[in-house]
Amino acid sequence: MAGERAAGRPGAGAVLALRLLGAGLTAAMAAIHLRLWATGYADLHVIGALFLLNGIGGGLLALALAAAPARYLGAVAALGALFTAGTLAGLVLALTSGLFGFRETFDAELVRPTLVVESAGVVTLAALAVLARGRAPRRWR
Repeated sequence: MAGERAAGRPGAGAVLALRLLGAGLTAAMAAIHLRLWATGYADLHVIGALFLLNGIGGGLLALALAAAPARYLGAVAALGALFTAGTLAGLVLALTSGLFGFRETFDAELVRPTLVVESAGVVTLAALAVLARGRAPRRWR
C-alpha cells in the first residue's frame, strides 16, 4: 500500500487488515447505493440524487482508503467512518420516521445487507482511524 513505510512496526498487520476491510466495506456500500439507484431509486425525489452521490463518494473514499499514504490514513479513515455513519443514520431514519418524504421497509431490496455493511464499516473505519492515528509519525499527530 502507498505510504506503508512502517510495515515492520507492531500493529502493521492490523492496520493493513483494517485498511483492506474498510476499503472493501466502503466499496460495497457504494455498490449497493449505485445498484439501487440504477434499479429505481433514481426516480425518487431527493433520495435518488443522494443515492447517486453516495455511490460516487463511497467509491472515491474506498480508493482513498486503499491508496492513502500512512500519514493521512487516520484522517481518511475518520472521514470514511463519518460518511458511513451518516449513511447508516439516513437509512435508520428512512426505516423509522421517514426521510425527505420517503419511508423504507425492512423487506425492501438490500436493506438488511446494507445495515450489516454500514454498521461493520463504521466500526472498522473508526478502529482504523484510531489505530492509524497512533501509528502516524510524530510530526503528523
